[in-house]
Amino acid sequence: MGATIITTEDLREFKIELLEDIKDLLQNENGQHNKKWLKSNEVRDLLGISPGTLQNLRVNGTLPFTKIGGVLYYEYHEIMEVLEKNKVHNRI
Repeated sequence: MGATIITTEDLREFKIELLEDIKDLLQNENGQHNKKWLKSNEVRDLLGISPGTLQNLRVNGTLPFTKIGGVLYYEYHEIMEVLEKNKVHNRI
């Protein structure tokens, strides 16, 4: 088994490739949500709302949900649709 010599240039190239891979992963994570279904706590964190506000959004029909065995699930794309529909465009 022969020895392999790693040069400074090899390390520099590895660093650049690694940073590019990390950057790609972060862009994919921030650009697209991977989960289709979210639980209540994830929706509250995503929207920055309280449990009571989330309940009001369910009760008044603003935010569709599915209930299975006492656990509430929300579709990510439906949450984004509600946000888009309620967007306010101020004209000055």
